[in-house]
Amino acid sequence: MLAVTYVLYQALNLYWWIVVASAVLSWLYAFNIVNPGNPFVDSVGRFLWQLTEPVYRRIRRVLPDLGGIDLSPLVVLFGIMFLQYLIVYYINPAIMQAGL
Repeated sequence: MLAVTYVLYQALNLYWWIVVASAVLSWLYAFNIVNPGNPFVDSVGRFLWQLTEPVYRRIRRVLPDLGGIDLSPLVVLFGIMFLQYLIVYYINPAIMQAGL
């Protein structure tokens, strides 16, 4: 059972880095540091958008409109941190105590 929680923890860790990469790329787009017409940059941007946008969309429905500021990546990162904390400090010790 610990292997399952380890895989879940690592999947959350991977998604953490995907969200960070998506946020950094959006800043690079906003400040015209990268060329969105470049095929490689465009394909990376679309890939990251497809992985993050479904989660962001659900969070944006709940968050108030702040104009040009998008706080959904921050909310996702805090949610991932919370889930990882639960796994490490509550779920894994409970599994070990139960002997599973």
